[in-house]
Amino acid sequence: MKLAGSELMFGEGSLEYIKTSVRCKKAFIVIGGHAVERNGSLDRVEEYFHDGGAETFVFKGVEPDPHFSTVSRGAQSMLDQKPDLICALGGGSVMDAAKTMWVMYEHPELKELDQILHTKPLPKLRTKARFMCIPTTSGTASEVSRSVVITDDEKGRKHGLGDMEMMPDIAICDPDVTKSMPQHVTAETGMDALTHAVEALVSNRANYVADILATAAAVDIVTWLPKAYANGDDIQAREMMCDASMTAGLAFTNVSLGIDHSMAQTIGGFFPIAHGRICAILLPYTIEWNSRDEWAKKRYADLADKMGATDLAQLVRDLNTQLEIPNTVKDAGIDEEAYLNNLQEMAETSLHDGCTKTNSVIPTVPEFADLLKKAYYGA
Repeated sequence: MKLAGSELMFGEGSLEYIKTSVRCKKAFIVIGGHAVERNGSLDRVEEYFHDGGAETFVFKGVEPDPHFSTVSRGAQSMLDQKPDLICALGGGSVMDAAKTMWVMYEHPELKELDQILHTKPLPKLRTKARFMCIPTTSGTASEVSRSVVITDDEKGRKHGLGDMEMMPDIAICDPDVTKSMPQHVTAETGMDALTHAVEALVSNRANYVADILATAAAVDIVTWLPKAYANGDDIQAREMMCDASMTAGLAFTNVSLGIDHSMAQTIGGFFPIAHGRICAILLPYTIEWNSRDEWAKKRYADLADKMGATDLAQLVRDLNTQLEIPNTVKDAGIDEEAYLNNLQEMAETSLHDGCTKTNSVIPTVPEFADLLKKAYYGA
C-alpha cells in the first residue's frame, strides 16, 4: 500500500520489501539494545539491504525514553557516515530517537533540543536521506506518525514534538519481527495502541476516516491483545496487533489524542514508568471523566457495544487485570508523597501538553489535579 507518496508494507514476510524495492547506497540502521541482534532481525535487515546492493552502518544503544545526548551522538554519526537512507529498527523510543537524529542530520545548525522544539514548522527534510521504520513492538505507531518524544538530559523531562515533515517515507510492519517481545512489553505497548484508538475516537477533530480506523483498531486490539499476551508465538495474534497498532496510529496522526496522553506523558516525565503502562492505568479514569460530554459518552457506548460490553471503562479495567497491569497509579509503585508533592505541577503541565487541546472537554488545572489524584488512589 502507498499513501501520499509514502510506502506502507504490512503482513508476515513484508520485511523482504527491503530487498526487492528499497533503493539506497548506504543505510544507517538505528537500534536499541541487543534484542534485535539476539533474535536475528538485525541480521535479516542487513542481509536484505546487502542483497539490494547497499552498505549498512549500525548505531546501537538507544535507551528507553531516549535522551537528547544519545540523539546528538547518533546525528553526529550520521554526519560522519553520510547515509541516504535512515532505518529505525526497534520500538517507539528507537523510532523517535532516529527521527530526531534525522532532523539534526539534515539541519546540523539545529544543535540543541530547545532549538528543535521551537522551530515551527520544521525545515524541509529528505535533501540527504529518506526515513524508514521497522517497528519491533505493536503500540507506539511511530512508524506512521508525525510525532516524537525526547527526554532532556538536565531534568530528565520528556518533550513532545509533532511535524508532518517527520512522517516516515517507508514503514514495514512484519509481525515476525515482534515475536520476541517480552510479555509485559506486549501488554503495555498494546494498551498504548488501544489508548490511541479510543482517544482518536473522541478527539474534537474526529472525522469520518479517522473514526473508521480508530473503531476497527480498538475492536481488534481488545480481541487479539490477550491472545498475543498469552502466546507470543501466535503469529496471527501478532499480525493483527501489528496491523491494529498501525491503524490506530493513522487515526491519531490525523486527529491527535487527548488528556490520557497529556497526563501519561507528564507522569512519565516525573516518575520512571513505561508509557503504555501509565496510559493503560489512566484510560478508565479519562473515559469516565470525558463521559460528562454527551457526544463522547455516546461514542464510548457505541464502541463498547461493538466489543460486546456495556461499560467501556470497566472493560478496560478488566483487560488491564487480564494483562497484569495495575488499576491505580499507587499500585504501580509510584511513591505517594512524591506524587502528591508534584501534583500541582503535573496538573499544570498536563493542561499545557499538546494533546489536551484536542480532548473532547478541556479540564482546568484543578480538574486535572483531581483526576490525577483519583487515578492514584482509585475512583
